[in-house]
Amino acid sequence: MDKRLVSFERLLDIMDDLREKCPWDRKQTNETLRHLTIEETYELSDALLAKDDNEIKKELGDLFLHLVFYAKIGQEKEAFDVTDVLNSVCEKLISRHPHIYGDVTVKDAEEVKQNWEQLKLKEGNKSVLGGVPNSMPSLVKAMRMQDKAAQVGFDWPNKEQVWDKVEEELTEFKTAPEAEKEEEFGDVLFSLVNYARWHNINPDDALEKTNIKFKKRFEAIEAFAQQKGVKMQDMTLAEMDEIWNEAKKLA
Repeated sequence: MDKRLVSFERLLDIMDDLREKCPWDRKQTNETLRHLTIEETYELSDALLAKDDNEIKKELGDLFLHLVFYAKIGQEKEAFDVTDVLNSVCEKLISRHPHIYGDVTVKDAEEVKQNWEQLKLKEGNKSVLGGVPNSMPSLVKAMRMQDKAAQVGFDWPNKEQVWDKVEEELTEFKTAPEAEKEEEFGDVLFSLVNYARWHNINPDDALEKTNIKFKKRFEAIEAFAQQKGVKMQDMTLAEMDEIWNEAKKLA
């Protein structure tokens, strides 16, 4: 028997045991698991950014457990089971890849993405943007909406025009009255996300890498202050800048 099937069956059997015998696992519902699944997804995201294969393996395992857990709850409710879940995604993948399972010809990955969005509309989606979750983080959502809109031709002709839009939005933000600053700032961010897309930069990844870099350098200032036995509040900005610049050389 394929070792992949053996390991998956083992996980399913363990899930059955936990649901029957463990008081904590018996109590869980879709609602109680939701925030835990989001947390696990962010932990996988951290591992992916760190390019830590061992952590990626571990976090994928945690997510597999959650997926099996939801399928088990679905089975108990007689709504669906893990077989239904897997068959459903298999059918969707076959339907969305006619260049593999049909007679459609595509020239590149971009055309695959365009076909994907068109097929979703044929399947009954009312909007190209309908598949973007409302609860998705705003920065990621902006890029996904722009990317999906571009697949049906709603896009700038070139990146120079995209940058012109960034500069236009910056000017509007600078000159806007205080009551309109928030809206104009949102437009600046949205246009910057669009410009990042044109350079194949994931803005969420880029910002998170900057967050990590800032954290590392700021913690270097904290460590220096602790080593010297002084409070950061008592340090001058020039002193903190000096340590910051030293940390930049190491990062």
